[in-house]
Amino acid sequence: MKISELSPEYRQPPPHAGLLTDLNRVVADVEAFDTSDSSSPEKLAADLRRLLTNLASAASSSSGLDGAFRVKVWHLAFRLWNACVDRANHSFPSRVAEAEIRQAAPELLLVAGLPEDIPDAPAKAASFFHRTGLVWLDLGRPDLASACFEKATPLVSAADTEGDRAVLLDLNLARARAASIVGEQALAVALLSRSKPLAASSPEGVKALAEEYLRIGQAALATKPPDPAIDASSLLTEALDLCEKAAASPTTPTTPGSTPATPNLQGIKDQCLRFLAVERLEAKDYEGTLRCISVRRTLLGLGEEHPSIGFMALRACLGSGNMAEAERELETLMANARAPDFLCVSAAELYLASTGPDAAFKVLNVLAARCCAGAAAAAVRVLKKVVETAGGGTGRARVIAELVSDERVVKLFDGPANTHERNTMHALLWTCGTEHFHAKNYEIGADLIERSMLYVSRDEESRSRRADCFRVLCLCHMALRHLDRAQEFITEAEKVEPNIRCAFLKFKILLQKEEEDEAIKLMRTMVGYVDFNPEFLTLSIHEAMACKSVRVAIAASTFLLGSEAEILKYSRRAKLRMAELGMEAVCGKGTVGLRERNWFAVKLWNMAIKMAKEKKYDYCTEFFELAAEFFSSGNGEDDANHLLVCKSLIMSVAAKLLTDELNKSPLSDSDLKKGIEMLSRAGKLPSVLMTSDQLEDNNLPFLHTFNFYKLLNRMDTSAHPQQLQLVKNFAASKACTPGHLLKLEEIASQGTQPNLQVAEFLLKASITTALASHSPNYGIISIALRRLARIAGLQDSSGSMSDAVYDVFRQAYQIVVGLRDGEYPFEEAQWLTLTAWNKSGLASRLGQCSIARKWMKMAIDLARHFESMKQYVSGMEEHFERFQKVSGKEPDECSQQDGAPSTSLSGSVSQPGLA
Repeated sequence: MKISELSPEYRQPPPHAGLLTDLNRVVADVEAFDTSDSSSPEKLAADLRRLLTNLASAASSSSGLDGAFRVKVWHLAFRLWNACVDRANHSFPSRVAEAEIRQAAPELLLVAGLPEDIPDAPAKAASFFHRTGLVWLDLGRPDLASACFEKATPLVSAADTEGDRAVLLDLNLARARAASIVGEQALAVALLSRSKPLAASSPEGVKALAEEYLRIGQAALATKPPDPAIDASSLLTEALDLCEKAAASPTTPTTPGSTPATPNLQGIKDQCLRFLAVERLEAKDYEGTLRCISVRRTLLGLGEEHPSIGFMALRACLGSGNMAEAERELETLMANARAPDFLCVSAAELYLASTGPDAAFKVLNVLAARCCAGAAAAAVRVLKKVVETAGGGTGRARVIAELVSDERVVKLFDGPANTHERNTMHALLWTCGTEHFHAKNYEIGADLIERSMLYVSRDEESRSRRADCFRVLCLCHMALRHLDRAQEFITEAEKVEPNIRCAFLKFKILLQKEEEDEAIKLMRTMVGYVDFNPEFLTLSIHEAMACKSVRVAIAASTFLLGSEAEILKYSRRAKLRMAELGMEAVCGKGTVGLRERNWFAVKLWNMAIKMAKEKKYDYCTEFFELAAEFFSSGNGEDDANHLLVCKSLIMSVAAKLLTDELNKSPLSDSDLKKGIEMLSRAGKLPSVLMTSDQLEDNNLPFLHTFNFYKLLNRMDTSAHPQQLQLVKNFAASKACTPGHLLKLEEIASQGTQPNLQVAEFLLKASITTALASHSPNYGIISIALRRLARIAGLQDSSGSMSDAVYDVFRQAYQIVVGLRDGEYPFEEAQWLTLTAWNKSGLASRLGQCSIARKWMKMAIDLARHFESMKQYVSGMEEHFERFQKVSGKEPDECSQQDGAPSTSLSGSVSQPGLA
C-alpha cells in the first residue's frame, strides 16, 4: 500500500503546520480587513507579534525549519506586505498599528532566513525593512526607524550585487536622516561619507545623495550648530559636486535604442548655488561667492533680479578687490527700481569704504538724485563711511579734508536736529586725525583735527572737546618742531580749559626750546593746579631725561637694574597709583601715555617669562598679573592687547596653581576667589581668544578651560554645575579637539570629588566631534566609549535602573555597523565583545535571565561586525541556545520602544544568512 492511499487520519502533518495555518489566517484577515470589521488593527498586530515569537522559537529549536516551510513563510510575508501596500491608500484607522503590521512582513523574512531558491533574498528583506523604517520616520518615531535600518544593513553590507548596493545606499541615506532628526549630526555626516562609493555608479543614486547633503547643509547654515565639525560650506559644496558628477557621468538607456536618462538636477543645483553664495560670503570667500552668483544668473537667464543678488555681488566684488566690477554692480543696483533707499545707501557705504574719498562726490550726487527726500541723511551716512576710511595715505586724507570742509557739506549738519550727527562727524574726524598722528603723519593729523573743529559747537558743553583738539594740535606741531605754533595752540587750550595737562605740555615745549629757567618756573607752579598729581613730576623727569638729565638717568638705571623684588615693589606702587588716579595720570594721555603703558607692560611680561624659566613661580604669578593690568588699562586697547591680557591672566593663574602643587600647600579662599575672577575676566574676551589663527594662541581656550576647571575642582560639589557649563562652552568653540576633551575628562573623573556628569558630557562630546571629522579617529572614539562605559557602570551600580552601560554599548554598536574591517581598533573590539558577554554571565549567575539574554545578544551582534571576533560567533550562539532552553523563552525585554538592538521578532540584531 502506498502512503498516498492511507486515510487522512493516518497521515503525519508537516512540522509546524499549525503555525502556517495560523499565519495564513492572519494574513487573510489583513487582506480582507475594512473599517466595518470587528477585528481591530491593534488585534491583528498583536496576533502577528505572537506568531513571530512562535516562529522564532521554532526556528531556534532542534528540528528547525525546513526549506519548504521557509519558502511558504516568504510567500505569506509577501502577501502580507502587498496587503499593507494595497490598504495604504485607504489607510488603517491607526497609523501606528499599520506600521506594526507592515513591519511584521520583513520580520517574517528575517525569521525564515534566506532560502536559496529565492533570488536576491537579502536585498528584498532589507528593502522591506528600509520602507518600513521610512513609515516610522513619517510617524515621528526615528528610534523605531533606526532599528529597522540597522536590522537591514547587515543583510546587504557585503554589497555583492548591484541590488545590494542600491538598497545599502538607501539604508545609509535613511539612517543619516534619522540621525539628523535626533540631533546626531556627526553620525549623519559619517553615514553620507560612507555612501559615496555606493552612489558612484548610479546618477539617480548620486542625486539622492546630493539631496541629502543639501538638506543637512541648509539646516547647518540656518541653525549654525555649535559643533564646528558640521560645516555648511563643505556639505553644500559636496552636494554641488555630486550634481556635477551625475550630470557628467554616462547613463545606461532604460530600453534598447532609447536615449539615456539624466536626472533633473537644476533645482538642486539652484538651491546649492544660492545657499553656497550666502555661506561663502559669510566666510569671506568672495571669489567663490561671485562664481556662485554668475552660475546662478546663467541658470535663471536674463530678467530683473532681486536687489539682494546685486548687493551680494557688490560685497563680493569689493571683497575680492575688483573695483571696476564693483562700480558696475553699484550702478546696476542704483538703477534697479525695486531697490529700497536704505539698500542703496548701504551699498554706497560699502563701495566708498573700499575706494576711498576720491569717488565720494560722484556717489553723493547719485544718492541725492536717488534718495530724494532723504538725500541729506544719506549724505551723512556716506560721509561717515568716507571719514572712517581716512587712513589710506596723505593724498586721500587731503581729499577727505577738502570734502568735509566744503561749505555745502558742513551745511548739512546745521541745526539742533543734527546735533548727534554733528558730534559723530567730529568724533570720526578726530579718530582719523589721531590715527595719522600715531602713524607719525603729523601734518595730515593736524589738518584733520583742525577740520574736525568745524563740527564742534562753541557752547559750554563743548569746552572740554575744544581743549582736547587744541592739545592734540599742540602735540602735532611739537612733533613737527613748529614750537611757536605749538605754543599758540596750548595757549588757546588754556583759555578754554586751564588744567595740569595744558601746563605739562607747555613745560615740554619750554624744554624743547631750551628755555630752562621758564621750564623750572612752570614746574614750580604746576603744584598749585587743582588737578595736580605727583605723577606729573615723574613724567616731567622722563621729559628731562630726554634732554640728557643725569638725575633721571640714574633713577632709571636703579629701576631697570634692580632685583625682581625691587621691580615688583615699584610695579605694585605704579599699579596702586593707577587704580587711584587712572592710567592717564600715571602714564600720560595720547601717544605718550600709550607708549609708556605698553613699554611698562612688556617689561613686566618679560620679567614673568624670566621668572618662569628660573622656576620662581611665585614671582611669575604676580608679574603676569601686573602685566595684564597694564595691558588692559586706558581706552587704547586693540585686539593685540586683548590677546596679551588673556595670555597674562591665564598664565598668572597657571603659575599660581603650579606653585600650589609644588609647595603642596592648598590655595587660600582669597587666592581661589581671585583666580576665578581673573579667568572669568579672560573669558569675557572671546573675539580674540577664539579666532586667532596662530597655533600657540589656539591652545589658549584649552588652557583657559583647563586651569579654570582645576580652580573649580578645589571647591566643594556646589561648583559642579559651573564646571559643566564651562566645558560645554569650550566644546562649542572652534578650538576644541577630541584630544582636548579627553584630557579634560581625566581631570573630571579624578580627585576626591570627581564630577561624573562633566566626565560623561566630555566623553560624549569627544565621540561626537571625532565622528564628525572627515577621517574619524576610531582610536579616540574607542577610548571614549570604554571610559563612558566605566562611568555608566558607576551609575548603574549606584542603584539606578537606567541601564546606562547598555546604552553605551548600543551607541558603540551603531558606530561599528558598516565599518570596514580594521577601522575599529582590535583590542577595543575585543573588549566590547567580551565585556558584553561577561555581563551576561554575571546576570545569569544572579538569576536575571532577561538581562543575561539581552547582553548575550549584544555580544553576538558585536562579534558579527568584527572580523577578529567572528570565529567565536558560532560558539556564542550555541551557548545562547542552551541558555534559552534552560532559562525558558520569556518575552524579550529589549523591545523597539527602549531602542535595544534586538527584538523578540528575531534571534539577534543582525541575523546571518540562513540557508
